[in-house]
Amino acid sequence: MTPPVTYLVDTLGLPSWMRTWEKWLAVDFVSILLWVIGAMLVIRFIRWGADSYSRRTVTKFENSDDIVQSEDMKHRRALVDVVAWTLISLVVVIVGLRMLSTWVTTSSLVGLSAVLGAALGFGAQRIVQDVLAGFFIIAEHQYGYGDVVKLSVSGGDAEGTVEDVTLRATRLRSVDGELITVPNGQMIKSTNLSKDWARAVVDVPVPVDADINVVNDTLREVGQRFYADPKWNRLLLDPPTPLGVTNFELDSVTVRMVARTLPGQQFGVGRALRSDIVFELWQHGVDASGAANETDGMQE
Repeated sequence: MTPPVTYLVDTLGLPSWMRTWEKWLAVDFVSILLWVIGAMLVIRFIRWGADSYSRRTVTKFENSDDIVQSEDMKHRRALVDVVAWTLISLVVVIVGLRMLSTWVTTSSLVGLSAVLGAALGFGAQRIVQDVLAGFFIIAEHQYGYGDVVKLSVSGGDAEGTVEDVTLRATRLRSVDGELITVPNGQMIKSTNLSKDWARAVVDVPVPVDADINVVNDTLREVGQRFYADPKWNRLLLDPPTPLGVTNFELDSVTVRMVARTLPGQQFGVGRALRSDIVFELWQHGVDASGAANETDGMQE
């Protein structure tokens, strides 16, 4: 039986050099095609598994009574995504080498791998740095999905909610809805604002002639009432308490009040607490309308 390519060359008068492609089309091309299709199926299966786990985790959290995700849950989601990313990279490398072997002999691949290794050593230092930094971020539980973080990088600070963590980069969603991608190796410092517990810090400037004892008693009453409110009690770890005078100005004195909250809840608690403080001080004849500078932070 005449091979298909030979038949086409003889019948249609196609160039004779196409005879040399007969074996490649009949064997190598089919092999490469099967490898590529198999790789696509494996990659889709890996992504399906990772996405299914993420959806189950989110559904489990939404159906539970928990207010915030646990640290273990956030870490597992990040770890699953990193494992999926690593497996996909291995599949791509294996298929790429298999395709390359159809054109280059095995002995030539040894020299080529040495050249590629040298190129990676000189040209991919930044990628290696990012991957190593990402490994330690995951291994040390520095932050995970849903955490509110502030990342210090060479170009400035990036702050937002973590939407994705890979070995190479971290993606944040800012309060303005912007998606920020930060290479892991470029971080100088990472501040997790929602790990274990958070703290709402409210600074209350009052007139210098105000009775500080009255101010402290009022803040203490506000804290007890605020903690007894069912709406806020589930977000607080203990009653908000005044810390006394923290700063003096020419015409005002700053009194600080702090409240420990669940991770990521310090912002809403701080705003509600500030409103109650201003109202109660006004009820006691203390003008704090320009007061209550809010700072939310984490225990170091």
